[in-house]
Amino acid sequence: MGYVAVTGGQEAIDASIELLRDYRSQGDAPVDLAALRDRMGLLIDRIMSEAGLYAPDYAALALKQCEGSPEEAVFLLRAYRSTLQRNYTSRTVDGSQMHIRRRISSAFKDIPGGQQLGATYDYVHRLLDFGLGQEKEEDLQSWKKQFREEKEAPRTLSDQAPRVLDLLRQEGLLEQVEEDTSEPCDITMEKLPLPAPRSAILQTLTRADTGFVSGLAYSDIRGFGMSHPTIGELRYGWLDIEVDSPLEEGERVYVGSVDITEVEGLMGSRPGSSGIGVGYGCVMGRNDTKAIAMAVLDHALTLKDTGPTSDMEFVLLHGDCLEMNGFISHLKLPHYVTFQSKLDGLRNQKRSMGHDEQK
Repeated sequence: MGYVAVTGGQEAIDASIELLRDYRSQGDAPVDLAALRDRMGLLIDRIMSEAGLYAPDYAALALKQCEGSPEEAVFLLRAYRSTLQRNYTSRTVDGSQMHIRRRISSAFKDIPGGQQLGATYDYVHRLLDFGLGQEKEEDLQSWKKQFREEKEAPRTLSDQAPRVLDLLRQEGLLEQVEEDTSEPCDITMEKLPLPAPRSAILQTLTRADTGFVSGLAYSDIRGFGMSHPTIGELRYGWLDIEVDSPLEEGERVYVGSVDITEVEGLMGSRPGSSGIGVGYGCVMGRNDTKAIAMAVLDHALTLKDTGPTSDMEFVLLHGDCLEMNGFISHLKLPHYVTFQSKLDGLRNQKRSMGHDEQK
């Protein structure tokens, strides 16, 4: 593809950047980073998941810098991530050790440890609350204090709970999958191989654009694939992260915690199998939809020729937020040479047709 250089454009670019700052500073109400971080939690979680960096403060900063554009914020956060030095590799964490704040199952009514609805928009009326426009911060903080005091009562449910699907595994009702003990592929350090190992598939899906993943999963469920999912278990909470101690061999050091949404979906039995297929989804923060969609695609990619969602190259190479939006955005760059070439070809064709008609 050919491009031509645009001379004398630096002054215009500088002016554009200044104008962008003016757009970002519209009005006289300051945008507080703490407010973005704490009260735009679902958006912050999405940015961190797609950027592959758990850093709520920096995600809030990225959102402020780019006027709330999710894809631009992901770009900024990934660019910052690429500058960070890796000093340690964390120990493997297990979702069964999650400190649960939300846990549901669509497959079973009664599950060990009980179901816990947690904070979700699943049960609210989708009506605009005009009262929020007149909400006073002191009233909100007063309500919050009272709510927190009531929540200090003894919990009836355990902070942790066993996996629901372990019950089906014990009965031998799930599809048998050979354990993969190979070294995980790190897609942030090496090019995505095709066909991709499952470690690379899961990494790619969890960093993929939420809308893309959800749309593909929806198409798979609607009939373009083979998934007929039931949520065996969806859980949200935090996992403790530990690294090997640099001082004492064999010792672990706690370095923090990460909020996680994890889903195990029951996808039905594939032809010739005596067990139920399972799809897995795991994303940073609170994002039920993406975790469920990820579980659907995780299972779909194990099938062969069942539709577009079983095409590994199609699914994995087109959902990355940066790649997708970057390629579309590049269409705004000069394409003078290629487009003029198209016009020249069309004009020559029309002249040739007119010449033939005169004969």
